[in-house]
Amino acid sequence: MASLSRLDVEHVATLARLGLSPEEVTLLEGQLNHILEQFAVLSELDTDDISPTAQTIAVESILREDSVRPGFDRSVVLSLAPAHSGEHVIVPAVLDDADPDR
Repeated sequence: MASLSRLDVEHVATLARLGLSPEEVTLLEGQLNHILEQFAVLSELDTDDISPTAQTIAVESILREDSVRPGFDRSVVLSLAPAHSGEHVIVPAVLDDADPDR
């Protein structure tokens, strides 16, 4: 099985812009090679009878069901608005017309 060399770890650290000390490179080299060894062990398992899955545990929705409920009375909402015109609430403009890029 292929393993990572010290140069491989240093190269990846450089790509990730990680400033690792020589001790950290040595530690990381050992840890990454251990992980690769464990994947090699897993790759030896017979998985022909195991169906592919996107989830390893059952997923259940924690959201409530949508239900139709009465909304607010329009006249009450309009009476609470600082300004309104007919059946519409008037709000201050949030964009400046002088800036065509917005």
